Amino acid sequence: MSASESPSLPMRIAGLQMVSGPRVPDNLRAAENLMGQAVEQGAGALVLPEYFPIIGASDAERLAVREAFGIGPIQDWLRAMAQRFGVWIFAGSIPLTATSDKHLRNASLVYNPKGECVARYDKVHLFAFDNGRERYDEASFIEPGHEAVAVETPFGRVGLSICYDLRFPEYYRSLGKPDLILVPAAFVETTGRAHWEVLLRARAIENQCYVVAVGQGGRHENGRMTHGNSMIIDPWGEVLDRKAKGPGLVIADLDPARIAEVRRQLPALEHSVNLESKRCSPAA
Repeated sequence: MSASESPSLPMRIAGLQMVSGPRVPDNLRAAENLMGQAVEQGAGALVLPEYFPIIGASDAERLAVREAFGIGPIQDWLRAMAQRFGVWIFAGSIPLTATSDKHLRNASLVYNPKGECVARYDKVHLFAFDNGRERYDEASFIEPGHEAVAVETPFGRVGLSICYDLRFPEYYRSLGKPDLILVPAAFVETTGRAHWEVLLRARAIENQCYVVAVGQGGRHENGRMTHGNSMIIDPWGEVLDRKAKGPGLVIADLDPARIAEVRRQLPALEHSVNLESKRCSPAA
């Protein structure tokens, strides 16, 4: 999608940190409560974490609540919430059907205040980790997406990503020049404690834009510990708001003038060069 020619407008945005469990209705009620709190504080855009509708004891539980794109109770709820509160909703991720019955698409959906779904992003990079004590292999049950997605909004160009995408800076550069990058996540505590904040601040600094990172954050009913530490970061890499653990909000104002100021003072994006990779020749 090409960058918008019209100037972006200021917007107050809120990230909703959750500790989702295995029952979808309970998680939707928890999210609705946080949405109400955010709107009361003036937020016009809300960001939900990865797998906000369900984190169960097994992959099979997520597979069981998959929805076809455009149809299903979770998507109906998202449309209704966007209309009720009159806000933009960035639905961190929900499980959608895949081409295989044994897999799902981990998809982020965007709803405008009319309740229209205006964008979909399917997670491209699938997490794998094994330190001998913890083991994760998302490719065993997730079908990857194949393209980067950015959406134009009244408050700027928003780049969509999910969790493990954070480790791949080339993905974000492929989005053009976003004003805002979203990183809904369910980072495990082990990798989150080591890498989460430094990677987020790097993505904000190198793209000279805001980053809203919204995690699952705490001990889940299935025993899993997620890192949380949701935060909003400005284009200079400064953390504007943070929520360490437990359900709650991060909230801040997105200021297009701040983006313009940083990019004017340090025009790094204009200095970016695509280098061809060449194999080194052995010394004579």
